[in-house]
Amino acid sequence: MNAELETIAQKMVSDGKGILAADESTSTIKKRFDAIGVESTEENRRDYRELLFRSDEAMKEYISGVILFDETLRQKAKDGTPLVSLIQQAGSIPGIKVDAGAKPMALFPGETITEGLDGLAGRLKEYYDFGARFAKWRAVIDIGAGIPTPGAVAANAHALARYAALCQEANIVPIVEPEVLMDGDHGIERCYEVTEYVLRVVFGELYQQRVALEGMVLKPNMVVPGKKARTQASVAQVAEQTVRVLKATVPAAVPGIAFLSGGQSDEDATAHLDAMVKLGNLPWKLTYSYGRALQAAPQKAWSGKAENVAAAQAAFTHRARMNSLAALGRWSAEQEAKKAA
Repeated sequence: MNAELETIAQKMVSDGKGILAADESTSTIKKRFDAIGVESTEENRRDYRELLFRSDEAMKEYISGVILFDETLRQKAKDGTPLVSLIQQAGSIPGIKVDAGAKPMALFPGETITEGLDGLAGRLKEYYDFGARFAKWRAVIDIGAGIPTPGAVAANAHALARYAALCQEANIVPIVEPEVLMDGDHGIERCYEVTEYVLRVVFGELYQQRVALEGMVLKPNMVVPGKKARTQASVAQVAEQTVRVLKATVPAAVPGIAFLSGGQSDEDATAHLDAMVKLGNLPWKLTYSYGRALQAAPQKAWSGKAENVAAAQAAFTHRARMNSLAALGRWSAEQEAKKAA
C-alpha cells in the first residue's frame, strides 16, 4: 500500500471538512448558468469558479478538496495565477473528474455504462503533473421497472474498479462513486435493496482488481425514496437506513465516505449527514462531496455580476460551514437560521 495515497485519502475526510464538487461538465454548467441568466463562456466559468476558490474562510476551514473539470484544471485566474494554485494555497487538495459520462448501454434499455477508460493511464499522468492528487469516476444506476439488471451493475462496478486501479498506479486517490439515482417513485426500501446490491458488487470488483481500500474514498448516494414516491422519509429514517446499508457492505479499511447530494435540497443534504454522524459508532469518517448542495446558493447570489462576488462568497461559506457542522454532528436548524452576514 502506497503511504502517500493513504495520507491523501485521510486528508480528504479530515474532521469537519468535505469535498467541493466543482466538476460540472460544460453542458451541465450551461444549464446552471441558464437558470441564473448568465452566458456560459469560458471567462464566466473561470470567474465563477475563481470566486469559490478565493472564498478564504470556506476553502481553508471547511473544504478538504475540490473536484475539477478538465477545463478548470488548466485555467488561470484573472491575475494569471493557476486556479489549481489557489486551491493549494488554501490548504485544499485539487482533484479531477476523469470519466467521460454515462452513455446508453448496448442491449440494456434504460441503463447506462460510464465511459472513459481508454487512454486513462496517460491522462492521469498529465493530471498528476498539473497537481491533481485525487480523481472521480461516477457510475449511474437507475431504479425502474426491471432495472437495474445484474449485467449493468456488474459492468459499471468493473469499470469503477479498473479506474480505481489505474488511479492508484498513478499515485492518485480514487473517489469511487456508484450513484443509485433518486429519480422515480420507488420507496426507501427499494433504494436500500438496490444500494446494498450495488455496493456489494462494487467492493467485490475492487477486491478482484487489487485496489487498496485504505487509499480510496467512497462517494455513495444516501438511502432515500424516489422524488416521486408517495411517502417521503424522515431525516431519522434516511440516516438509519443509510448507516445500516453502509455497515453491511463497506469494509472498515475504507478511510471515509463522502456522500453525494444527488438532487436533495441544500438543507436536507446537510440534515441527513448530521443525523448519520450523530448515530455514532462508525468504522469510517462520514463527510460530504456536494456539488449543487454547496453551489446553488452562491450561483444565485452571484448571477454573473462582479458586484455580487462578496455576497456569493458569503453564501458559499455559509453552506460550507453548515455541512462542516453536520460532518461533526453539531448542526442544528437554529445554526442554519444564522445566515451569513
